[in-house]
Amino acid sequence: MTAIKPVPSVSVNYATNGASTKPNELGMRVMQERAYEKRGEQYLLIKSPPASGKSRALMFIALDKLNNQGVKKAIIVVPEKSIGSSFNDEPLTKYGFYWDWAVEPQWNLCDAPGEDGSKVTSVKSFLRGDAKILLCTHATFRFAVNELGIQAFDDCLIAVDEFHHVSANPDNKLGFHLKEIITRGNAHIIAMTGSYFRGDSEAVLAPEDEEKFETVTYTYYEQLNGYKYLKNLEIGYYFYSGSYLDEIHNVLDTNLKTIIHIPNVNSSASTKRGKTTEVGEILEIMGEWQGKDADTGFDLVKTKEGKILKVADLVDDGPDRHSKVLTALKDPKQKNNRDHVDMIIALGMAKEGFDWIWCEHALTIGYRSSLTEIIQIIGRATRDAEGKLSTKFTNLIAEPDASEEKVADAVNDTLKAIAASLLMEQVLTPKFNFTPKNPQSLALDGFDYGTEGYKQDSSNVGFSKETGQFHIEVKGLAEPKSKEAQRICREDLNEVITAFVQDKSIIERGLFDSELVPEELTQVQMGKIVKDRFPELDLGDQEAVRQHAIAALNMTQQAKKLITETANQESIGSSNAFIEGVRKFAMDVRELDIDLIDRINPFSEAYAILSKAMNEESLKQVHAIISGKKVNMSIEEARELAKRALKFKGERGRLPSITSADPWEKKMAEGVAFLARMKASNG
Repeated sequence: MTAIKPVPSVSVNYATNGASTKPNELGMRVMQERAYEKRGEQYLLIKSPPASGKSRALMFIALDKLNNQGVKKAIIVVPEKSIGSSFNDEPLTKYGFYWDWAVEPQWNLCDAPGEDGSKVTSVKSFLRGDAKILLCTHATFRFAVNELGIQAFDDCLIAVDEFHHVSANPDNKLGFHLKEIITRGNAHIIAMTGSYFRGDSEAVLAPEDEEKFETVTYTYYEQLNGYKYLKNLEIGYYFYSGSYLDEIHNVLDTNLKTIIHIPNVNSSASTKRGKTTEVGEILEIMGEWQGKDADTGFDLVKTKEGKILKVADLVDDGPDRHSKVLTALKDPKQKNNRDHVDMIIALGMAKEGFDWIWCEHALTIGYRSSLTEIIQIIGRATRDAEGKLSTKFTNLIAEPDASEEKVADAVNDTLKAIAASLLMEQVLTPKFNFTPKNPQSLALDGFDYGTEGYKQDSSNVGFSKETGQFHIEVKGLAEPKSKEAQRICREDLNEVITAFVQDKSIIERGLFDSELVPEELTQVQMGKIVKDRFPELDLGDQEAVRQHAIAALNMTQQAKKLITETANQESIGSSNAFIEGVRKFAMDVRELDIDLIDRINPFSEAYAILSKAMNEESLKQVHAIISGKKVNMSIEEARELAKRALKFKGERGRLPSITSADPWEKKMAEGVAFLARMKASNG
């Protein structure tokens, strides 16, 4: 089978310095050590990517709380039973720690028979008995709180894995119970997640509750840069017309260990012929079916080259077959056996918590509605394993066809895929720390400012290999004043960017509005996102968060542009390529200031890639559909433009002119005129 490489939306290279996998004298890797340093906190939020060791970090902290901090019980809460295996017994003293992690079988409710609701009696018995550690699902915990009340969990540690399942919305029962527990104040909480945002627009925690958490952040960049083997991650989308089964061979390389996620039967990407039929056709595309392995239940497929592929079908949910295949995949004796299985075909499984270190390609058909889900799927392919130098995620997306209904679906999927790509680019890059450039600015310790060093008379870009962080000076940058605004700029810029790129109207205009003035997005729309998300901040702090978020997004996009444009292919493949791309952008402009950053359309580079990846006629069709949906200025947008106009007047001594040659000045003047007309028409 010949594989055609999709046009990548992002390709990131890493130094593989081994730092993230090297344990200290207590057996802790970098992220775990960082989390353990905060073990005394009552409320701890660990943001760390898949495979970084969050489960073991929890073990270290929980054991210290049980033995040294007066905590009586530890309850580990996971979204589904299969993830419970991440918290199996671990002989931690063997690697230098003070205690071993052990969950008595009767208190591992993820392995116990019965429904979640029937396990509340077990939770009650655990709380009354002498055992220290209980493992259960989110659902079991919810039922237990409903029946026993939050006071039953006083002096307990509640550790919530995959914390993005929680929401501040009162209808989210787990989130509601946790808020009650926080309000009562008598329990400890550890929250762990690889993606601290949800697929919808809901906040994970209310701001007043989030302020109580101490945060430990370990970035994707730190994790992958510190691997021993994996050097490259590529993320791309591939557009197809007709049925995905007619084109999947273009991106399915049978030489790569692959997880294929087929579309839900109700999605537009489904063939509507049934999930088992689709799996059968995928097997035929791979080669000639040879039967099933009697021990594992894996399908055996002979490729044209004569290779026998072992394919685990997780779509066939017949109880006997499904159980056999799952058991074979979970066999701990096979964890480090690269030849145990070659392909996995799944629908709702093999996502968060699924551990197959050898996966080299996550191939997903049809867009998944949740960005969180995409992060989790990509995480299946980013495990480090001996001999695994490169890995990739490919999303197959349908191009628009003649049917108006399907065109609308395809356009939406395309926009969502681009949003996911932009977010992943942000997640995978080093962390940005922006400071205003002024005469008193100084170099920061531990940062390399390039061959010429730190220059007092210009903006500087420093990079710390040790922490995987940038220090970037920007003239005119607003500084966050309150602790909360400082925390957001330090920890949550990606969450702000997520809300921005997920907004359908924003991404439509950014990609397809030829008359767009970039400041309409960077100032007005990003300003609205920040205002809606953080209403408790004052106007100055809201503006500071807005500036930091748009600077991070545009810095990433401009670095990507320069990397793509360079003719030096060796540089493109270098782990320093992104770092040099950021530095080159900052040094090439006359002056790196916030006004310049605001004048960049954050979606211009995404459009450049889209135009290469999509059929020209389809691209024109999408352009026409979105252009036809243009709406007039809203009152809210006009008010925001008027506020910007007042700021302009304060700086220039005059209001913006509607006849100005500067498109942004003209747009602000239009906002003022719009409000004047509205006021006149209302008497």
